[in-house]
Amino acid sequence: MKAAADHQPGAGQPDTTELLRVLDAGLSPGLLERALTHRSYAYENGNLPTNERLEFLGDSVLGLVVTDALFRGYPDLPEGHLAKLRAAVVNMRALAGVARGLRLGDYLRLGRGEDGTGGRDKSSILADTLEAVIGAVYIERGLDEASALVHRLFDPVIARSAKLGAGLDWKTSLQELTARGVLGVPEYHVEESGPDHQKSFRALVRVDGHVYGRGAGRSKKEAEQQAAEAAWNAISNGEAALAGNGGGTVGPAQAGQGDGRPAAPRRAAREAQAGDEAEAGDEPGASPAD
Repeated sequence: MKAAADHQPGAGQPDTTELLRVLDAGLSPGLLERALTHRSYAYENGNLPTNERLEFLGDSVLGLVVTDALFRGYPDLPEGHLAKLRAAVVNMRALAGVARGLRLGDYLRLGRGEDGTGGRDKSSILADTLEAVIGAVYIERGLDEASALVHRLFDPVIARSAKLGAGLDWKTSLQELTARGVLGVPEYHVEESGPDHQKSFRALVRVDGHVYGRGAGRSKKEAEQQAAEAAWNAISNGEAALAGNGGGTVGPAQAGQGDGRPAAPRRAAREAQAGDEAEAGDEPGASPAD
C-alpha cells in the first residue's frame, strides 16, 4: 500500500485517505479519526473523546468473529486447542503485527510525550487502536462489514497459527510436556533493563532445577515464551541442560553445554509425547495442527 509520510513528533496528523481505502469498510473519516485518538492526544487537546470505548467494543467483535471462524473452520479440534488457537490469533503481539501491516502507527493521534518515546510502534497502542478501528466499523457499518474486515485482516493469521502446534503457546506446551515426563513444573526467572519507555526483558526457565531455555524480548511474556520454546525443543530432542545453572543471573549460554543430568527423565518426556501423537493419529479426523 502507499505509505503515509514519515511522521515526526509534533508534526501535523497525516491524511487518512489511504488508510480508509485500504480498510475498504465504508468507514467515515470522522469516526476513523476517533478510533485513532489515543488518550495522550486527547488530554493534550482539551480532553477530546478517546478511542477507548471503541476499543472496548472492537475487542468483543474481534473475539466473536475469530471464535466463529475457528469453530466453523476447524470442526475436529477440541475445545482446549481452539482456545489456544484463538489466543494466538487475538493476542497483543498478533494484533500489533496486523496493525503494522496497515502502517497504522503512521496515522495515530498521539500526545507529544507518547509520540516522542516511540508510541507509534508500541505493541499495546497498536493493538488497542486496531480494536478501536474494528469497533468503529461495527458501530457505523454493522456486524457483517466488521466481520468482513476481520476476515480480511486475520484469516492469514488464523491459517499461520493453525500450523504452529506446540508453538501456539510454548509455556503451556512446555508445562504439558514436563507433566507427561514427570519432570516437575517449569520455573521462570525474568530480569528487565532499560528506561520505562524502552524496556527489554531476559528470561530463563528451569525444569527440575536445571536451566533448559533462555529468551529475550520487549515484554516479559515474549521473553518467557522464547525461553519456553528453547526448553521445549531441548527436552523433546533429549538435549542436556544449559551451562551456568547455579546462579539467578539471566545470561547467555549455548545449548549442549550440559550439567551431566541423566537423560532418562527427558527420554520419558519424549516417549510420553510420542505416545500422545500416536493416539492423536488414531483418532478419526485428527488435525495435523494438534
